[in-house]
Amino acid sequence: MDSDGGTMDSDGGRMDSGGGWIRKGSHMAFRREITIPGDVAVVVVAAGRGTRMETDGNKVFLPVRGIPVLVRTLRAFYESGLVHRYILVIGAEERTEVNSLLEKWCPEISVKLVYGGTERQESVYNGLMALQGDESVVLIHDGARPFITQNAIRACIQAVWTQGAACVGVPVKDTIKRVDNMDVVVETPDRTLLWQVQTPQGFKPDIILKAHRKAVVEDFRGTDDAVLAERMGVKVRMIMGGYGNIKITTPEDLAFAEAMLGE
Repeated sequence: MDSDGGTMDSDGGRMDSGGGWIRKGSHMAFRREITIPGDVAVVVVAAGRGTRMETDGNKVFLPVRGIPVLVRTLRAFYESGLVHRYILVIGAEERTEVNSLLEKWCPEISVKLVYGGTERQESVYNGLMALQGDESVVLIHDGARPFITQNAIRACIQAVWTQGAACVGVPVKDTIKRVDNMDVVVETPDRTLLWQVQTPQGFKPDIILKAHRKAVVEDFRGTDDAVLAERMGVKVRMIMGGYGNIKITTPEDLAFAEAMLGE
């Protein structure tokens, strides 16, 4: 039994009293480029399956130029020096594989493992429930989105601290048409007002926890986390990300990621 009520795991980690698993990792001296009280946490969601990737396993384990997608994602946040706590949401059946991956590729990062739900929204909520309670900012990020930049991470954190909620994205390049259920165009929105949403999406913890709980009570399913906050009247600030901040979900995405790194 650990001093804080958790139990030691046989492979060197610690099971906390809530059932989450925390890997040991070396201390990191964070570069405090942003002055805010409290810590910044990131919830990395990696519990999805690879149906569109046409693979039996989880797409985040696939290598891009020899390094697993999930490893690239975690390293992006670690190397920013701006994140203090890492919560990784995984499928329960993948714990052993994730443990091996982290031990090999990310031994310096302490990660708390949380099991996902049947849908992404439930998985995110499970991750949020693993927060310690003294964080000032929580970022929610797709595990299959490994090319997030340090500038975008920094800008998202800053916007959350000043405004409460922020979402990384990029202005759309193409003209967008809205159609009816017969595929007939009913509107062409002004392209200058449209953004393609990415992650991370960041929030003050009390805001996003309340938003998720409201969604559970009302049985609402959103396509991202920001919409849950929007439903409560929260103003979400859009932050410029990058067109290279892709989510790797198809074989074409994987090939594009390989090509980007080969440039």
